[in-house]
Amino acid sequence: MGVLRIDVLGALFSVEAREDSQHLEFLLDNYKKMVHLVESSSGVAITDSLQVAILSGIMLCDELYKEKKLAQIAKQIPLTEDLIESERLTLRMIEKIDRALLDNLD
Repeated sequence: MGVLRIDVLGALFSVEAREDSQHLEFLLDNYKKMVHLVESSSGVAITDSLQVAILSGIMLCDELYKEKKLAQIAKQIPLTEDLIESERLTLRMIEKIDRALLDNLD
């Protein structure tokens, strides 16, 4: 069980979670980086903390969605090792079929 003290966008509070404190700090650091990115790259000065928080949350959701989509695509693509093994087995079967056909011709 971890405890995290959050001090971001003018809000200060603590939370407890099932994750360890180190993991919670990692998550908070990533969130703070996203907040900084939103604040520095929006093109317009966003002074409303709620808007920054919402935009940061949306951007993090977008990152999560893209990662899940990539993982889903990766599951559909066989590993190179699997392809090599499949090719090896296929060639062995073709060789056996060729031998069997030649034996039947004799």
